[in-house]
Amino acid sequence: MFGWWRRRRTPPDIPEALWRQVMEAYPFLAQRPVAERERLRELAARFLADKEFHGAQGLAITDEMALSIAVQAVLPVLHLGLRWYDDFVGIVVHAREVVARRRVTDEAGVVHAYDEVLAGEAMDLGPVMLNWQDVREAGDSAAQGYNVVIHEFVHKIDLRDGVGDGCPPLPSAAARRDWLSLLHAEYEAFRERVVVAERFGGERPWLDAYGAQAPDEFFAVACEAYFVARDRFEAEFPRLATLFDSFFKPSATRP
Repeated sequence: MFGWWRRRRTPPDIPEALWRQVMEAYPFLAQRPVAERERLRELAARFLADKEFHGAQGLAITDEMALSIAVQAVLPVLHLGLRWYDDFVGIVVHAREVVARRRVTDEAGVVHAYDEVLAGEAMDLGPVMLNWQDVREAGDSAAQGYNVVIHEFVHKIDLRDGVGDGCPPLPSAAARRDWLSLLHAEYEAFRERVVVAERFGGERPWLDAYGAQAPDEFFAVACEAYFVARDRFEAEFPRLATLFDSFFKPSATRP
């Protein structure tokens, strides 16, 4: 069965039993309107025909794993089209989170080395890295607004103009200024809430605190919640919900 989608030049027909299995695993997908689920199925098939999956350290990529990743990956571009993902081919899947060794040089020229635990990573013009444990548990973690696949693929969208700053490519400089003005205001307010919670014992915000790292991370973290827990996200961030609608739900669906 594994060969039904690999190395296909035309989109494969996703087996019905497999499709139902994946929908059952991810209620935030299964609960979407029928027309959206049909569009997701179509885009997921095309995504599988275009991309190459690689299991790290001997991890075997099954049909369920590939489709689970594909259908979540295409959710952000449901109304935008797969052209937003045409700058890369590879998707590397680890069994669990990975530890990456980092080296940074500060303003004084001192080199600092440290370990960073990664749930996933998106590289500009390069592959996407994910961990299967978090992908597999995405149905359960949706209530917390957490989704590693959406997070990393939103980073790919953000990076389309070569700059990861929390603003996807927009049609005008004015639109970009308006987007960043609102996003930064929401980011600063969220960052303050995280600081109060972590340093002074205040109430922890619902959204993942990782979003307080930088505006681009806030954008990706916010988009996770926007797509998998829309009602809660809109209640917490009504202005961002409207802003994201303006980009992710244009009036006309594009091929």
